[in-house]
Amino acid sequence: MCELLGFTSAKRTDIRDFLRKFYAHSVQNPHGWGMMYEADGQHRIVKEAVSAAESRFLGDLIGSLPPQKTALAHIRFATVGSISERNCHPFTASDNSGRTWTLIHNGTIFNGKHLHRYAAEQQGDTDSERFFLYLIDTVNKQLAKSVPTERERFACISRFIAENAPRNKLNLMIWDGDLLYVHKNLEHTLSLLRLEDGILFATKPLDDGVWLPFPTAQVIAYKHGQEVYRGDRHNGTFVPTLEYITAMDAMHI
Repeated sequence: MCELLGFTSAKRTDIRDFLRKFYAHSVQNPHGWGMMYEADGQHRIVKEAVSAAESRFLGDLIGSLPPQKTALAHIRFATVGSISERNCHPFTASDNSGRTWTLIHNGTIFNGKHLHRYAAEQQGDTDSERFFLYLIDTVNKQLAKSVPTERERFACISRFIAENAPRNKLNLMIWDGDLLYVHKNLEHTLSLLRLEDGILFATKPLDDGVWLPFPTAQVIAYKHGQEVYRGDRHNGTFVPTLEYITAMDAMHI
């Protein structure tokens, strides 16, 4: 399966060793990699449709990466969509207010017929991108009524994820320029490590530190390394079917 890494902190922190360990997992996830990071006061996104282990510049990028306050990273195992840079995460877009949203996703949208209308709009052909475009539309519908406060924005995203979680595997992280939203609905995936001034999230622990399991079926938002909002637990925990387990075993996941 794909793997996710997210980081939020009150102070700029060197996370290069964690990124190196994370991208080392690309041996099992060889179909692309991506990263959102900050440099020169701007958030940038870079991605390639090759294994991170085979990238010609990822090593140099990490080596020269300045300390970060917020970062997202993704390695891809293709289950829906071709092996293409357009299908690599993160996905990013701006809403009608000009706010930029960025998403990384580990999972599959099984219950997604309502997303088919985005097939003509998306750049690639993944279910993750269609889900992201649906999220942006949902935000824009709220903006058409009024500009939400930060808390109202969280409530909108938390409700959106909870409504779409049933029968879908939605391990994801979303960054809206202020808040980092984190969610998982598959048990025994996604852990968090508390650092001195921040929190690191990863699909699998990256060292022998004290990694704690992230809560299941609950959206939590973080800002500057601190939890700021916590949604209600929902009933959309993903329970793998026999067909799903068989397929994952066939892919050696």
